[in-house]
Amino acid sequence: MTAEQPEKIDDAYVLKRYENSIKYYWGASRNNKKAYKFSRILTIVLGALVTLVASISSASFIADNEIANIVFAVLTPLLAVALTMISGFSQSFHWGATWRDMIVNATRLEGARDRFLATKEEERDVRKELDILNNLIIQETRNFFQRVLDSEVKSDDKEQG
Repeated sequence: MTAEQPEKIDDAYVLKRYENSIKYYWGASRNNKKAYKFSRILTIVLGALVTLVASISSASFIADNEIANIVFAVLTPLLAVALTMISGFSQSFHWGATWRDMIVNATRLEGARDRFLATKEEERDVRKELDILNNLIIQETRNFFQRVLDSEVKSDDKEQG
């Protein structure tokens, strides 16, 4: 047994595992939501700024001013690079899809926890319940790696066989 696991696995242990997992997924969904919204806002703002700065740089009052011309000549590609980087991060980390999947998984875990709580104490099977909990987490982990790395996590039995 690890330091976190009790000597006896009982209802309280199962409920604590559910609560910790649910808390994790809701927290992760909030972080991904923030990253998704921030990246979308930056993409829109930087895209508009690149267009604006590129357009203004061709205006005669900028073209005729040596310092302003240099500033706009440097600023345009820097904004374009920032836009490309934000877009690349957004496409690589799939914050929107991850946000969605974390919410779905937190909700699934809440449903499984509620089903466990609604089951009469004498009819509860903690081993089966831990198996359900772990399978929900493993499935989300597989989905995460499929989404982010475009690869699949293989189970031990498939790798050995």
